[in-house]
Amino acid sequence: MAHGANETEIKLAVESTQAARLLLRAAGFTVSRRRVFESNVIFDTPKLTLRKAATLLRVRKAGGVSTITYKGRPAVARHKSREELELEIADAGTMNAIIERLGLSPVFRYEKYRTEYRQNRGAGMAMLDETPVGVYLELEGEPRWIDRTARQLGFSERDYIVHSYARLYLDWCRRERVKAGDMVFGQAGVKPGAKKP
Repeated sequence: MAHGANETEIKLAVESTQAARLLLRAAGFTVSRRRVFESNVIFDTPKLTLRKAATLLRVRKAGGVSTITYKGRPAVARHKSREELELEIADAGTMNAIIERLGLSPVFRYEKYRTEYRQNRGAGMAMLDETPVGVYLELEGEPRWIDRTARQLGFSERDYIVHSYARLYLDWCRRERVKAGDMVFGQAGVKPGAKKP
């Protein structure tokens, strides 16, 4: 199955998984997709051509579903908006091998647990992401919906994060004086659902 569209989103840092769940429940959100473990691999050329162009090629395994995703250069203002082309694939390992045969290599791996939430009448989606470097809510939808929902959850525009998880991880490594590698559980020192560092 293929999907192609622009995605508009923000992230919000939350103290803990429990706090995030309470906020979502109070705002009328219910689980639309149960918590799954995600493993993501970002590919690039030896000269980091995609990173320099602010684009991205990713292979993801989430539960029993694997996808390949291209993300275009983001337009960053109050929200982050970018083209996203995504295709469900049968085998992430084979896709990784094909990409490597084409001259690209894995440059960053990151893991998280994701739970998806929706409101009965909401036009967007809230995702609870438990990562090795903290807990985040990601709001994806139309800008007005994002702003209204963020306020409903108790956040203001000052709280909006428009950076990728790779950037958040590098910032965390600098703050914690940890050598950067991959953002995977067991290496970053923070367990899923733990308090944000």
